[in-house]
Amino acid sequence: MTTAIAPVRPPASGWRDPKSFVRPKVWERQIALLVRDWPWDTVMATRVFGQAVAYLITAMEKHGRHLEIGCGPLVDRGVHGFILDTRNYREFCREHFGGRFLEHIPEIEFKYDGSVARTAQVIADNGFEVDWPLWEADYAKCTPCAPGTECH
Repeated sequence: MTTAIAPVRPPASGWRDPKSFVRPKVWERQIALLVRDWPWDTVMATRVFGQAVAYLITAMEKHGRHLEIGCGPLVDRGVHGFILDTRNYREFCREHFGGRFLEHIPEIEFKYDGSVARTAQVIADNGFEVDWPLWEADYAKCTPCAPGTECH
């Protein structure tokens, strides 16, 4: 399934770098964990984790706006890997979410409402470069985030 997305131009100040939101040792650790847990090389792990961070920062910055954003299963592997590294994820939330913790509340069933495509567009509009093939891979599956929630 292909969904037309409006072309996204980089902001005048340039794209925001997901790597700048994570301490270098934590970034390296997350890449190593993804390579350990999935059949990926460091290039793929870096792509997925970068998109996961862009998504999490966007979810924090847009929290409370009821956008019902959510990533598909591919990018969610990077999100879940980070959440499981609880100490580092908690510190990341504390630093970038005003001392609060960004919870992850998935639904059991996937919703097929175009939310993955919309989420990628929200991330791009928030100044992050979107790795479109990673998001497009899950357009048909969509997100498991609960409707009406601030799920991420």
